[in-house]
Amino acid sequence: MASQPQRAQHRIVVGVDGSPSSREALRWAVRQAELTGAGIQAVIAWHYPVMASGYAWAPVSPDQETDFRGIAAKVLAEEIAETVDPASSVQVSQQVVEGNAAAVLTDSAAGADLLVLGSRGHGGFASALLGSVSQHCAHHAPCPLVIIRAPGRSPGQSAG
Repeated sequence: MASQPQRAQHRIVVGVDGSPSSREALRWAVRQAELTGAGIQAVIAWHYPVMASGYAWAPVSPDQETDFRGIAAKVLAEEIAETVDPASSVQVSQQVVEGNAAAVLTDSAAGADLLVLGSRGHGGFASALLGSVSQHCAHHAPCPLVIIRAPGRSPGQSAG
């Protein structure tokens, strides 16, 4: 008896940062996954903040016991809980990675069917049409890329 060839797992990677546009990207990715049978890999990147100190940039004071990874994991879990219907059949995995968001997302998207991002996240220039992360991914993504705008925003309208 011949065995059935195993179907490759389809995967959609979505960048999440807690912004309205990343929430819309997650929502869009879940709908796409429902249509295609793909799983979702929700990714959030974090890094240790730096501050100006004298003549150089330095990590935030080591005596500050802030769990940046934990904060990022909490943001990711909350966004998934608020955005994904618990009755949905779509499997959503969570990935919390230390590093530059653009690099983390392009690395995570290797071998994926699709990378989905919001058009503007937190930080940067509010009037830019694309954030620096979306722009980097548009040039370097190893798979097709979809960029989602937050509802009610027109091109050039500030994020907040």
